[in-house]
Amino acid sequence: MHISPPRPASRLTAALEQGPVILDGAMGTELEARGVDTSHELWSALALIEQPQAVSAVHADYLRAGAQVITTDSYQASLPAFMRAGLSEARARAALAASARLALEAREAHAAAGGGRALVAGSVGPYGAYLADGSEYTGDYRLDPAGWAAFHTPRLEILLEEGVEALAVETMPRLDEAQAIMALIIRIAGGPDAAPPVWVSFQVRPDGLRLADGTPLGRAGAWADEHEGLVAIGVNCVTPGAVLPALGALASVTSKPLVACPNSGEAYHPGARTWTASRGRQRPTDLAPRWIRAGARLVGGCCRTTPADTAALVEALALVQPPR
Repeated sequence: MHISPPRPASRLTAALEQGPVILDGAMGTELEARGVDTSHELWSALALIEQPQAVSAVHADYLRAGAQVITTDSYQASLPAFMRAGLSEARARAALAASARLALEAREAHAAAGGGRALVAGSVGPYGAYLADGSEYTGDYRLDPAGWAAFHTPRLEILLEEGVEALAVETMPRLDEAQAIMALIIRIAGGPDAAPPVWVSFQVRPDGLRLADGTPLGRAGAWADEHEGLVAIGVNCVTPGAVLPALGALASVTSKPLVACPNSGEAYHPGARTWTASRGRQRPTDLAPRWIRAGARLVGGCCRTTPADTAALVEALALVQPPR
């Protein structure tokens, strides 16, 4: 499918030049905290079908907290996942479209109420999230080019058709998957000049130096440095302690803006799908100024972070001047 309308790529690029840009935080764990059932393999995407008003409320709260970019509730949403859960293809496509529409509507309502006009980014999760077995934290899967295309193309097409202004390719445990998605985005958009701004954030091991599948993070950074379509690269859904080593590894091979979106600092257990507090854990807001000084320009939160964390992040970064 060819999608040709021009995208307002300059908004995110301009914001990054002024940086830092504040991203939102968790969707799935925030919905769970509000009593929404996320125990299904669709996780947060189930709310698009059963409780869309809750998704809208989360978006609104992040905007009020000061997020400059909100991401669609589409990380776990994919055409195969919805259809495996029993939806027809038409209903699955409608649910994916709703993920973009809810975010765009929340943005417009916030702007109409006197808030700033935030950017809306389409969230694109890995194939491992669809498997719902924790493999986005290991990268223990592989598809051929046709398989990547079959899985990722429908979601990319729908998000772009609905008018998201950027794409957040998130929690990637494998470099080859990120590379395949970037190639698909350019093809769907009709060429690199028509493609929306994209950032890629990887899932890394605790040392922050290797992707989940063992690939050196520096190799991913070198790829990003040569890819004109990527506006930023970094990490997400990692412990706060892994962020600074990861930023250092990336900054050694690329001058592109970096992304820092860790979890709250609690430990996640994929098998049991539970969280436990870590002794002496540090909140992302405590460490964010150091990340800015290390090159981070897109800064937000992932699992177990909240709108209150976003507000604290805004306050923490207000006086931080990034190096020029």
